[in-house]
Amino acid sequence: MSHSTDPFAPLPSIESHLDRISRTPGAPPALSSAIRYALLQGGKRLRPILAWHAAVACGSSGERSLDTGAAVELVHAFSLVHDDLPAIDNDDLRRGKPTLHKHAGESMAILAGDAMLSGAFELLASSSLSINPAIGLALLRELSAATTAMIHGQVWDTLGGVDGSLSPIDQLRTIHSHKTGALIRASCRMGAIVALGHADEKHPTLAAITAYADAIGLMFQVVDDLIDVEQPAEHVGKKTGKDADAGKLTYPSVFGLDGTRSEISRLLKASQIALQPLGANARSLGALAEYLARRTR
Repeated sequence: MSHSTDPFAPLPSIESHLDRISRTPGAPPALSSAIRYALLQGGKRLRPILAWHAAVACGSSGERSLDTGAAVELVHAFSLVHDDLPAIDNDDLRRGKPTLHKHAGESMAILAGDAMLSGAFELLASSSLSINPAIGLALLRELSAATTAMIHGQVWDTLGGVDGSLSPIDQLRTIHSHKTGALIRASCRMGAIVALGHADEKHPTLAAITAYADAIGLMFQVVDDLIDVEQPAEHVGKKTGKDADAGKLTYPSVFGLDGTRSEISRLLKASQIALQPLGANARSLGALAEYLARRTR
């Protein structure tokens, strides 16, 4: 079992697994090509990496998390493809390359996104239910609830409708904890559930992983808001400044730049405190939180 503090050490195993599960014999070749274009064109692989390190933090091997991490990554990739469509964000670039609808057309982008979403649950069901039905159902509940929460967050972020009685700060936290935080939370919790062999909410290890996930899930989007203001599109690999152009509620617009950086520091500290009970097994999760707080793309 690796306790390396290089949070990206599992990347080769994760990339190899994503390559394998994205090969879909029997599917229309154009659909398979579109899915592989969307899924395998780089990216941080944050969600499967989190699942891997959460499993390690719970005393298991990271390899046990590969299917759960891949399932979350498929949902994430689906969400990006649909977000980029002209009807939503109308983006031309993703990770420095043409978005899928620019590469393969809008119809194929919609269908490939649909296929990745259904494929995520097919992968999770086939890999876990046959081994341990109770754990399989817990994982399916976790991913389905997170996917629904993510979509709620996207609606609030894109179309509005978040509870107007909330303060601007609470509106932001509500949007971000759903839009971005939900899948990050699910990644960590699913890796932990696979490792622990149960989903007992009272178990201190699962509680620690959940507190860590809640902190970094919000922090990730706060950092994204800062990047959108401070970094050029050439560095980020996608259009920046679009949130301000759209008049969206963001952390810099509510907190200012210095206040946004303070919020990042607060959330990083909260994630580190959450990990303390897990000891050395959680070193990679701690290193990953540090990276996420400092990232510029």
